Amino acid sequence: MSGIINSLFGGNSPEESACSSGGAYTVDSRDAVQPLPDFPQSSVGAPTPIIIASEHALFVAFYLEERDPHWDGTTCKVVTPDTNDEPVAVVRFSRASAHFFGPPNDEAFSGHPLAARGLEPYGAFEVLSSSWLRALERMNSVHPRHNPQSFSGRRHFILTFHDTIFECVARDFTIERPSGSLRSVVSALAASI
Repeated sequence: MSGIINSLFGGNSPEESACSSGGAYTVDSRDAVQPLPDFPQSSVGAPTPIIIASEHALFVAFYLEERDPHWDGTTCKVVTPDTNDEPVAVVRFSRASAHFFGPPNDEAFSGHPLAARGLEPYGAFEVLSSSWLRALERMNSVHPRHNPQSFSGRRHFILTFHDTIFECVARDFTIERPSGSLRSVVSALAASI
């Protein structure tokens, strides 16, 4: 059991001696980061991401990057969850089974164990051959009816924002672009679960 705990929270077993640890999993030589094509760009200044989660639903809502072509660079716009004139994206993850949300921010980004593998600030990625997925499968292996095949098709996604990173394990995702403030969009999502 301690091996499972160590593999989830950064301890290295002998076979993981050349690993990078951080967050809730340890990265080994098999982890590969791949950008998600056609994913909308989150705001690089104030994406204000909000997570809505239950046992059966997982959503991430955030402001998108949209530059005003007439902006002269001399003013600063303050954005809050109540701002109505910013574009919003909602990522709906299907069959999500795990997630976390937190550090590092963009200034400490190189501290993430996948930064050297192509993970970058302000983007959306999938981790192929994910150590986190393998750790979750090992953790579940103590279940009397454990079936390793039940983990096939699960994917490790990462969204990197200005001040936080969101990571989850899910089957897939869809992206919606509702209108309204972030607060109104999130309120509707919360009411739907």
